[in-house]
Amino acid sequence: MKKFDRAMQILVAGFCINLCMGILYAWSVFKKALVVDLGWSNADASMPYTVAIITFALSLLVAGILQDRMGPRRVLIMGAVMVGLGMIASSFATTPLMLVLTFGVLTGCGIGFGYACLSPAAMKWFHPSKKGLVNGLIAAGFGLAAVYLAPLTSALIAQYGINTSFLILGCAVLVIAVPLAFTINNPPADYTPELPAGLTGDAAKASKPVDINWRGMLKTPQFYSLWFMFALASSAGLMVIGNITSIASLQANIADAAYLVVILAIFNSGGRIAAGILSDKIGGVKTLMLAFIMQGINMVMFATFQSDFTLMIGAAVAGVGYGTLLAVFPSIIADFYGLKNYGANYGVLYTAWGISGFIGPVLAAVAVDTTGTYTMAYTICAAMVGVAIFLSFITKPVDAEALEKKLANA
Repeated sequence: MKKFDRAMQILVAGFCINLCMGILYAWSVFKKALVVDLGWSNADASMPYTVAIITFALSLLVAGILQDRMGPRRVLIMGAVMVGLGMIASSFATTPLMLVLTFGVLTGCGIGFGYACLSPAAMKWFHPSKKGLVNGLIAAGFGLAAVYLAPLTSALIAQYGINTSFLILGCAVLVIAVPLAFTINNPPADYTPELPAGLTGDAAKASKPVDINWRGMLKTPQFYSLWFMFALASSAGLMVIGNITSIASLQANIADAAYLVVILAIFNSGGRIAAGILSDKIGGVKTLMLAFIMQGINMVMFATFQSDFTLMIGAAVAGVGYGTLLAVFPSIIADFYGLKNYGANYGVLYTAWGISGFIGPVLAAVAVDTTGTYTMAYTICAAMVGVAIFLSFITKPVDAEALEKKLANA
């Protein structure tokens, strides 16, 4: 029972750390304050967030390699400290360039360092049959951050101003996330995860551990299939997530659609947990296929959503579809290529998300600027998700034994 308690402690601590790391989701509130209160242009106010997204994706790759070599604790502590100090430094920023460096680079890098360590550490403490659930819960912490951070940040800015709000949130990260980071570690080398109750047959048997590094991973066609699925599907999800309030204003003449952001965040987080559980039962690729089909239908129909109710349905489906990606792709990477090199392997795959963070917003901006509506963006997103559906049909698990023999003889 003691081992299982330790596994649950790791899982809860990881969830709570991600609730702090999700500070990224509060940027829309900071952006509004920068434009309205300080008179910054929309472009200047958006740049720190854009740089933070890029830095997050790149630093996750670096942090993944580091945590594979030195364990998660030190890398995670560095990440939590960088997030806190980046937010505190942002409170002294007076120009767009300063905020790009403090929030975009320092905080963005810290988030990447933190995010890279939590899933691999947690997965190693649980039975392989629970990979999906563990990833779903860890990822849900990051997604749920939007639900409380957006209103909290808004209230802080209204009460204390934007600079003091950065300072308060930065101190909170140092006080909460850093001590929790000290509790995260890998299990001992001789550790055997507890067998879940009621698990019998093949699922209960421990298979031979897969051990394929990123160089070996790049030699498999499955990696490229996964990369394109991730990039295409998350581009569609981020296009909706980043523009839902503008879409509501344009298509349904809804002036204040903040409630749609909350719906997206809740279903994004819930989708991560539900998809994680489902992937444990039917497999990761099949779970992705179902999410892609749902996401594709949603994109085809999104232009017809012209009321509160239909937009709420559309936002909920978009949230579930996007959340599925963040829960299931980590599990698939662990299943296909093993946990030993998971940090580096997932970091390489995560570059697909970094690319999608550029494609989604640009696609939406071009569609609106050239046609006055989002219809063209929906059509292109539907086509991209269609390609992802096709790839999910043809992607088969990696034959790890054959690949390891091939790499050994190379």
